[in-house]
Amino acid sequence: MLRVIISCLAIGIGASAAFGQAASIALGTGAFDASLPVEVTADQLSVDQNSGEATFDGNVLVVQGEVRMSAGRVTIEYAQDENSANGVSRLLATGGVTFVTASDAAEARDAVYSVADGIVTLSGDVLLTQGQSAIAGDKLVVNLSSGNGRMEGRVRTVFTPSGDGN
Repeated sequence: MLRVIISCLAIGIGASAAFGQAASIALGTGAFDASLPVEVTADQLSVDQNSGEATFDGNVLVVQGEVRMSAGRVTIEYAQDENSANGVSRLLATGGVTFVTASDAAEARDAVYSVADGIVTLSGDVLLTQGQSAIAGDKLVVNLSSGNGRMEGRVRTVFTPSGDGN
C-alpha cells in the first residue's frame, strides 16, 4: 500500500521533477472498502443534536479496516442521506494527525476524511513515509479506493538508492 513512485520518476525523467510545486504519487492498492464499519475511540465524546455532529476529544483513534487515523480531536459529520456509508459523511481531524495503513504512515496538522468516496486530505506540514523513502509537502490528497494521491505545495523528498544498479 502507499507505493511512492517518485523513484521511478527520478530514473525516467530526473530527480528535479520532484522538487516542483507538486509531485504525483501512487497510494493504496485499490482494495480499500469504504463500506467497512468505522470505529472511534477517545477520552471523551460530545454530541450536538442540532448540528448532527459528534466530537471526540483526547487520544482519538479512528479505525476502518486496515486504515487507522489518530488525532487530538475528531469531529464526525453524519450524513443526511440514509444510504450513505455507515451513516458518516466526513471526519474532521485536528491537533496533530497520524494516518497509517498496513505498510505506510503520514503525519499532518489536520485531515479531512470523506468516508463515502474514500478521500483523505491531509494538510499542514505533511510527511509521508514508506520504508526509507519520505516525501513532504503542504497538502496530500489520497484516494484510498483508486490508490492515487497527490502531494502539493513545496514538495520535498529523499531518494534512497536500491544499491542493486537497477
